[in-house]
Amino acid sequence: MAKKAPRRTAERILEVTLDLFNRFGEPNVSTTLISAELNISPGNLYYHYPAKDELINSLFDRYEHSLSELLNASDGVRDVEDAWFFLHTLFELIWQYRFLYRDLNDLLSKNRRLETHFQWVLKNKTRAVKSMLDGMSRTGAVNIDSREVEATATAMVVVITYWLSYEYVREPRRALEPESAQLSLLRGAHHVLNLLAPYLEQGQRMHLLGLVSAYSSPGA
Repeated sequence: MAKKAPRRTAERILEVTLDLFNRFGEPNVSTTLISAELNISPGNLYYHYPAKDELINSLFDRYEHSLSELLNASDGVRDVEDAWFFLHTLFELIWQYRFLYRDLNDLLSKNRRLETHFQWVLKNKTRAVKSMLDGMSRTGAVNIDSREVEATATAMVVVITYWLSYEYVREPRRALEPESAQLSLLRGAHHVLNLLAPYLEQGQRMHLLGLVSAYSSPGA
């Protein structure tokens, strides 16, 4: 059997950096720690990524690309079931790059590129939520006055963006650990979608309650 080609060093560096950032928070991870974790010299690390910001930007580029593809799927949301799946998938992506959200304000204050690009992230999230609301309105799943769409979409984006921060404040020692992921994602999707409860058609509202109950049950 032919041996698999070893992963490129640059790729390994990003994978290990993402894991360390997620576990300890970006401010608490030095390039020295990353080098030690990889068992490579700092010079080898700097050859591929001359500065820590290069690592952050490369990881953010990956996140931004995946986010753009995912948000385009909002055009296909037609009912609560679709919205639940879309939001849960969105939270899974946010969890994968949770260091960005855990340390968001600190990162934006230090990194001009992230500061400008996160403006796009917010705008694209808002566009996607509005598209979702439009699709659900056309099928009768929601009945919302056009004058309420902007405020509702903004509220949903705020919860999406700062949900992990809220989880972290609730339980700093466990909230961002892998074993907490599933419940955290479920709570996030539920609370975002619950903002639509006043506008949901009765059958759709009952379906949302059923989804929450089913996915929150032990062993679900």
